Amino acid sequence: MKPKVAFFDFASCEGCQLAVLNCEDILLDILGLVDIVEFREAMSETAPRFDVAFIEGSINREQDAERLRDIRARSTYLVAMGACACIGNVQARSNFIAPAENFQRVYGVEDRNMVQTDPEFWPLWAHTRVRAVKEIVPVDFELRGCPLVPEEFVHLVKALVTGATPRFSTQAVCVECKMNENECVYDQGETCMGQITRGGCKAICITNGYRCDGCRGILPHANLAAHHGLLQSKGLSEPQITNRYRLFCSAESLGRVGRTGHDK
Repeated sequence: MKPKVAFFDFASCEGCQLAVLNCEDILLDILGLVDIVEFREAMSETAPRFDVAFIEGSINREQDAERLRDIRARSTYLVAMGACACIGNVQARSNFIAPAENFQRVYGVEDRNMVQTDPEFWPLWAHTRVRAVKEIVPVDFELRGCPLVPEEFVHLVKALVTGATPRFSTQAVCVECKMNENECVYDQGETCMGQITRGGCKAICITNGYRCDGCRGILPHANLAAHHGLLQSKGLSEPQITNRYRLFCSAESLGRVGRTGHDK
């Protein structure tokens, strides 16, 4: 029997699921290897158990955490899919603002008491904090990026089907950028997160004329103190540096930055 695969979404734009669907011909090959039993973007069927569950999105509310625990209990393998699921992504920036205040800023509600007492508003503000999937349940594999890299998705599925061990890049985006023979953005007067960010994306943003903003998360061995000093030397202020780290990596980098004495 083919392995049963399911996809689930939480707080996200669902761009990673669209990236999977956009695999097109490759996806047809994958369909010959697995049985997709639950995928809201593509089908209405559901299933009681799964061999592999792919989770897109961060966890914002306790009811979402309970749903995630239920999915984990019914799965053999659980994969965090994309930056939201792996590192909290941009929505984790709300962790630095009280939920009711954040709601007021976004929706323009002036009466704080109404926000806190009217049940109509409760689902929108009464979350604990934005969390990555691994903060709530054990995660077997991570597909990083915003969105994920389709080739890594295909590699992981094929590895799980064949019983092989999937291998993902352990080097920095900066290394992949040099392999692509790109001119360093620092030499163009720009700043970049590529020195401390996990590779695997083939430096796609820089290759196409932008910079790395760190959507794949911080390398475990990254020298954040040295990177912070580099950003300082290029004229970035402390608030600007903090914003660069918080853009994608709020849930992952701030504690480590704080240990260097640079997080203000």
